[in-house]
Amino acid sequence: MRLLLLVLLFFSFLTISSAYETKDNRSISLRMKTFTWDTNWNKRIIDYDELLSGGPPRDGIPPIDNPKFISIKKAKNWLSDNEPVIFLDIDEKVKIYPLSILMWHEIVNDELSNKKISVTFCPLCNSAIVFNRSLDGNLYDFGTSGLLRHSDLVMYDRQTESLWQQFTGEAIVGDMVNKQLEILASSIVGFKHAYENYPKALVLSKETGYIRDYGRNPYSGYDDINENPFLFNKKSDSRFRPMQKVVTVSLNGIDKAYSYDSLKNKSVYNDKELNLVIFHKKGAVSALDRSVIKNSRDDGAFTVYSSFLANEKLEFIYNNEEIKDINTNSTWNIFGKAINGKLKGKKLKPIVHADHFWFSWAVFKPNTLIYR
Repeated sequence: MRLLLLVLLFFSFLTISSAYETKDNRSISLRMKTFTWDTNWNKRIIDYDELLSGGPPRDGIPPIDNPKFISIKKAKNWLSDNEPVIFLDIDEKVKIYPLSILMWHEIVNDELSNKKISVTFCPLCNSAIVFNRSLDGNLYDFGTSGLLRHSDLVMYDRQTESLWQQFTGEAIVGDMVNKQLEILASSIVGFKHAYENYPKALVLSKETGYIRDYGRNPYSGYDDINENPFLFNKKSDSRFRPMQKVVTVSLNGIDKAYSYDSLKNKSVYNDKELNLVIFHKKGAVSALDRSVIKNSRDDGAFTVYSSFLANEKLEFIYNNEEIKDINTNSTWNIFGKAINGKLKGKKLKPIVHADHFWFSWAVFKPNTLIYR
């Protein structure tokens, strides 16, 4: 029995070792691109052949480390009502990050309500994700590695130079392997959606320290259902076209995707299986359609919330151009706040979700359920 236990422990060690302590077998091209890095290449959980050069070198797409913010009034001078922005609310403090800026920088290292955050956007996957950059009592700040994996941004932290998958927030190479960043709830909405409901919100300024053509889309035409993903060499899940846009959630052990096509004609969708509600409102254009963002196709904004308020499960309808709950007939805005009726002032709990291209979600979440 003791011998059997020793054998099992030995093979268990080999399994763990193969996952984390590995030989540095990077290709010549990857070695040349990364030869000055201090990354621990002997620790990884991926195949190095999956890492591809996106073109620019490390931080060739420069992150914003000292972001400046302006008032809604000043932002209106250059930001159109329908332009998409990342909306972030932490403890009643709100900041707005225009995608017209993020697509040129991809990462903003910032803070809000005393929480250190990294706001990220990968244009190739249409993935806007906000992370808590404090982990195990340590603070990290992130840059762009110049590498892609499954067409998605690979970030690196400047403290250990480990590599992180933007899509999942997981460290995939280096000393931080197997560490997971906390993902914070955020939404892509139209600028007007945000300022009508949060007129005192702060907006990321164009004064980034870099000269970029903010307001223009350098990926013009990429958001086309007939396009092919850039540097994506996996077979895409055939349930949707690769470039189909989806609203996605991972909740209670279930991954689920809702295609824009299935939701865009509804203003409210109650998912009784996952006990969540999706609100949709027109007035937010795609950041990746036309060369001038404000002239792009209107996809609308999608927000996701828990159906429960305290211990009461609410059901929502769209009636007379207003979102109502049938329980109390209170009126709600797209940000999950009751603005009239018995529940006025109450807020629904936001659910972590994102708007992605289908190919990018499916490659990381292959067991996804879909709503048609």
